[in-house]
Amino acid sequence: PVVPPVARDNPTAERPFKMRRLLTVAIDPGHGGEDPGAIGAAGSREKDVVLQIAHRLRAKIDAQPNMRAMMTRDADFFVPLNVRVQKARRVQADLFVSIHADAFLSPEARGASVFALSERGASSTAARWLANKENASDLIGGANMGNKDAQVARVLLDLSTTAQINDSLQVGKAVLGEIGGINKLHKARVEQAGFAVLKAPDIPSILIETAFISNPEEERKLNDNAHQEQLANAILKGIRSYFARNPPLSKNPSV
Repeated sequence: PVVPPVARDNPTAERPFKMRRLLTVAIDPGHGGEDPGAIGAAGSREKDVVLQIAHRLRAKIDAQPNMRAMMTRDADFFVPLNVRVQKARRVQADLFVSIHADAFLSPEARGASVFALSERGASSTAARWLANKENASDLIGGANMGNKDAQVARVLLDLSTTAQINDSLQVGKAVLGEIGGINKLHKARVEQAGFAVLKAPDIPSILIETAFISNPEEERKLNDNAHQEQLANAILKGIRSYFARNPPLSKNPSV
């Protein structure tokens, strides 16, 4: 019998990916356009480094025979938070991954973090502070969600949200474990907070803080091509590990 190309390098890890359809991953580079996001001491802008990492991740996902990627923005323009979610739902994404590089008041803060949605408040004060800061991005871009956010909140009452959060915590744990192999972790577990961009009730969604751009050492690493490659590889490996253990339902069988 002909051996599938994906089975050559690591058959044990790859076999679960023999599915009936492509897996779609929505990649969401944070900020953009008039919203630069956090800015490092050397002048690096969050919106730029996360877009570079997102492009690398997209290329790696598209190189997988059973996966495809969609980006909520592929250049330097602003996308409202609710539109990012809508874009992912439009392509029936199996996973939503928002990529960021945060800043903190102190330059000593360092390490990567992974977040999932919370319905019951943030898992820490820092997580709540970060979610509030990220959710304010729409105000910078002139797209205050207002009533739309209230509508999303009502959708969150649906039982599907509980399943989404559970799945998000699982994929978040897989990705966090892989990132921990190449970077210091800010927190050793997946945190939770009310990020607006994670509120698709039917798509497992995570937000990755790749590092603190406000930390000079981490700012340098975020601009390093080799480190960006390592980050993209780690995220992909975590995603593949999650899907290997949790194959999604066949909603779009491939021809």
